[in-house]
Amino acid sequence: MQRILIIYNKRSSQYEKVRREVLAPMRDLGGVMVGKYEVEPTNVDDNADRLARILKDEDIVVAAGGDATGAIAVNGAIKAGKNVKIAVLPYGNFNDLARTLKTKKLSDVINVSGEKVGIIAKGAKEKQLYPLEIIVDEKKFRDASCYVTIGMTAEAVEIFDEQKVRKGLKTSWGRKVGSYLYLMKWYFCHRKKKDFLPEGFLLNKKIQPKKTSDYAAINGSSMARVMKGEDDWAKAKSFRSKTERTVKFWPLVKLMMRSIFVRVPGEMTHGDVLEFPEPSEIEIQAEGEYRKFKNVKKVEVRKNNKPITVLYGGDNGE
Repeated sequence: MQRILIIYNKRSSQYEKVRREVLAPMRDLGGVMVGKYEVEPTNVDDNADRLARILKDEDIVVAAGGDATGAIAVNGAIKAGKNVKIAVLPYGNFNDLARTLKTKKLSDVINVSGEKVGIIAKGAKEKQLYPLEIIVDEKKFRDASCYVTIGMTAEAVEIFDEQKVRKGLKTSWGRKVGSYLYLMKWYFCHRKKKDFLPEGFLLNKKIQPKKTSDYAAINGSSMARVMKGEDDWAKAKSFRSKTERTVKFWPLVKLMMRSIFVRVPGEMTHGDVLEFPEPSEIEIQAEGEYRKFKNVKKVEVRKNNKPITVLYGGDNGE
């Protein structure tokens, strides 16, 4: 019997909507076995390991949550090495992966009409997603479907772990506007306090300008909700990347305006290598989830040559 596995976070600010709009309708779905994976209060990597152990070939994985929940689904599927299909529904703050896959609701990807026309929704398409693979000192860290940042923008997301901020984001207004207000406050308090990337580091053997604070690799069509990318996630080898001095306010404003109304700037690459002049402490963020690393000499960002199958809701989501 076909199996659908729903991933959700009971501690999420939008859990009640997930329960009402996803979990409840799935209980009445006939001809299919429905399982649930509740996200543990640890981290993306631990949950991906747990998920990988229970996945089976031909499973359909529905991630109903934010980008972290989508990251658990993607990384779990890659670690399991199983032939599964992944769908992502937008129940988070930014929902970049759901935006990239153009899915808005359960019926975009799963047939919940009761008609015997198959489990997958009629308008959904199966596509191959080639995520970005992050390698730190020759050891794999994680795969990212939409984007990776290293430096100041990676450190900024720490603010979302603060209890006061998490409480403020529980309202609809907080999710839509509050996220950017908290980030703006953090930016003005921290932008001049330290060097976020080591001076004189190399990107693909080229020395980067003084005070370069950020590296970003963009693979999806959305970054931080409002910034536009392209459909590089469907390309087997290439993606877009850029370094920037975002500690300076007006260059940041110019970058944001172009990213919102045109596209995130950057050059096409088949893989990037960042090398540091001496072992350094850096922070890496992949779709809102970050980790600090110490004594790092090299970071590589490249396409994973083994794609995963995703359900793309373009016909229904556009």
